[in-house]
Amino acid sequence: MPVKIAVLKETAEREKRVALVPAVAAKLAKLGAELHLQSGAGLAVKLADDAFTDVRCAANPQGLVSDADIVLCVQPPSAEVVDAMKEGAILLSFIHAHKETSLTAKLRDKKITCFAMELVPRITRAQAMDALSSQAALAGYYAALLGATSLNRILPMMTTAVGSIRPAKCLVMGLGVAGLQALATARRLGAITEGYDVRPETREQAESLGAKFVNTGVDARGEGGYARELTQEEKDKIAEVVTKHIQSADMIITTAAIPGRPSPKLISKHQVDGMKAGAVIVDLAAEGGGNCEYTKPGETIQIGQVTIAAPLNVPSLLGEHASELYSKNQFNLIELFLKEGEINIDWEDEVLAKACLTHAGEIKNEMALKAVEGK
Repeated sequence: MPVKIAVLKETAEREKRVALVPAVAAKLAKLGAELHLQSGAGLAVKLADDAFTDVRCAANPQGLVSDADIVLCVQPPSAEVVDAMKEGAILLSFIHAHKETSLTAKLRDKKITCFAMELVPRITRAQAMDALSSQAALAGYYAALLGATSLNRILPMMTTAVGSIRPAKCLVMGLGVAGLQALATARRLGAITEGYDVRPETREQAESLGAKFVNTGVDARGEGGYARELTQEEKDKIAEVVTKHIQSADMIITTAAIPGRPSPKLISKHQVDGMKAGAVIVDLAAEGGGNCEYTKPGETIQIGQVTIAAPLNVPSLLGEHASELYSKNQFNLIELFLKEGEINIDWEDEVLAKACLTHAGEIKNEMALKAVEGK
């Protein structure tokens, strides 16, 4: 029998993405999969059911997954959907176990093999499966556009018959995938760009994009390519250097996040209070509480003459391309264990082993296990 893959319609608030696009559906079929789609799953990105050829559609999600070998979605599935899945089925989705402890426990108890997309290791071989990075790149691009349209001025230098307009200054704080894309986009729009990160190895990347690197002398490299938490002494040293850059910027984009922990505060209320009139902050770390002390996740607020925008689930705002990239990420991961119509998981494969959240009644990720068990 062919391997049945079921694709769910997203139900989370503000979620427009879909885990499968027609081009990837054709590739999965070639691997020996029989594809089933929840009706209307792609409508938010203007993909009607009939855009998917050789894909069967069904309205009821529980019925859809009840005999599925592999279930695909973007956001964590509901508890009811997990209850309906058969024992030993495979789930590919973002889970974020530290926020979804009860769901993670249910996946364990149902003996679901769950590959959590946020756990895909950041190694060269896994780049094509790294959904966090693909979605972050889109978020960085969007942040620069949101900042530009929130300003009461233009970004590039412009020469007119009555004189020249100076270019705006853009500071990007946090030079991961999102931050670098934000830098590149702001630069293309004509802004003078600066980049700041506590990881000094990002300097070369920022400068390669035409930005000036703000060097504080603090090295906070952590595990897995992320920054570690800072000591109070380090925070004070950074603030002394960074404040003048914050308060001379027209637009600031912050992107700093630490998996499983609240977003670090990069901009204090005092620093915002000293910013230029008309300046804009776009806080991409709102999901974790935000990088600015004034941030209100999901809202755009005014603090004096400064605008602070803190959008949630930004990749979903670019749902068409976000779905395309995410679907390709999942396909590349599936390709590791689905071959010639048969599922064969090689647990010696570093990518599969590290991306696995639950398997055979166990929680395989150490941080997730601690979160679920409350240790």
